[in-house]
Amino acid sequence: MKVLLVSLNRIRFPYPVHPIGLDFVVGALRPAHEVRILDLCPLAAEEVEPAIVAAVREHAPEVVGLSLRNVDSLDTAGANSFVAPARRVVDVVRGCTGAPIVLGGAGYTIFPVELLERLGADWGVVGEGERIRLLVDALAAGADPAGLPGVLRRGAPAPAPSRLAPGTASVRADPRGNPALGFYLARGGMLGLQTQRGCRLQCVYCTYPAIEGRALRPFEAAALAAEARMLEEAGARFLVLTDSVFNGSPEHALSVAAAFRAGGVRLPWGGFFTPTPPPPGFYETMRAAGCTHAEFGTESLSDAVLPRMRKPFRRADALRAHAAARAAGIHVAHFMAMGGPGETAATVEETLDGCEALDGAPVFFFCGMRVYPGTELARLALADGQLRPGQDLLAPVFYEPPGLPVAAIAEAIAKRSGGRRAWIHGAGSEQADTIVERLHARGRVGPLWEMLAA
Repeated sequence: MKVLLVSLNRIRFPYPVHPIGLDFVVGALRPAHEVRILDLCPLAAEEVEPAIVAAVREHAPEVVGLSLRNVDSLDTAGANSFVAPARRVVDVVRGCTGAPIVLGGAGYTIFPVELLERLGADWGVVGEGERIRLLVDALAAGADPAGLPGVLRRGAPAPAPSRLAPGTASVRADPRGNPALGFYLARGGMLGLQTQRGCRLQCVYCTYPAIEGRALRPFEAAALAAEARMLEEAGARFLVLTDSVFNGSPEHALSVAAAFRAGGVRLPWGGFFTPTPPPPGFYETMRAAGCTHAEFGTESLSDAVLPRMRKPFRRADALRAHAAARAAGIHVAHFMAMGGPGETAATVEETLDGCEALDGAPVFFFCGMRVYPGTELARLALADGQLRPGQDLLAPVFYEPPGLPVAAIAEAIAKRSGGRRAWIHGAGSEQADTIVERLHARGRVGPLWEMLAA
């Protein structure tokens, strides 16, 4: 069958993110099916609808897949919902073709039943996108896809979670199959590489258990090195490891680093780390394998808050991990999630005191936690009276610790930051975004957030 895959994400700040998930979906569908990608990220608002119409008319798809990376912008100052734009895409596709429309992606998986109804699509693929192969095969054979693992029909209850068995994920297709590849390479030269799926952490707010599950399913290290070399041949100049937490299993991280060195991977790379106490020499090994950037999901530097967030480390551990990565010559950034369970004015100040000790590192502050269904945070918000039973969470709800408004937390951060460029509220300020954009335009590669702490 002829399949058109549309990536709906159009967020470009702090930099545009290449849709790695579609590469896996293409790898699952080919060669049995003829696949075309339409990536909306490079397009101006007025170009989106004409591009969709043109792609449908030229490719004449028998199935159209729409990938939703996020459902909103996670901004407590006025979260920008992506649901209405996605509904408009569905309407435009409907105006061009009678082909069934299939929803997928991380954002879709969090709200599978609600989005399928709200957007008016026909089918949904919950969890890993490779499941679409089963659906398309069934449609090609004239069979009913209902009941296939991870496949949801509009009007039916959500299927029970199921994961691809370890080692059965599709082989990733060459990203050069995405006509928009050059757009991403011109803006930092960054392409993603996923080394494992699943996350064993128990963070109260996190949706990864719904998206990928809690069991770690690592990819074979030598194959990852070969994939990294393929990405370099495709034009990548920096690799972003897209794992939820790269060092969730230090043993896996070390095996990947060893494979990169043995396989001759020359690209610099970075990933998301949890600041747990590292094994001896861990960050030196990462640096020797090409790691130049470590983004720490620190969230808080208060030992009163970290256990409430179900974090597997404490303040001293985070400071030790920071020092170890910096000593190894790795650029470090920290992400703080302020306003979670147990947060008080005193714990906010405790975290800010700790941030003062994070030498040479930008700190990204996010105030207020987005509440997602099925998380412990949703249960806490319900118990605190911040949610009603059955409340629609597609309309963004942000948890607030009792007696401490999110606005007061933001004010405390602003007061302590003193205008310093390295303390950033949210994904980035206009000034920070402009700096990164200009440096990318001059040919600099990577995320470049280290420039904010220079």
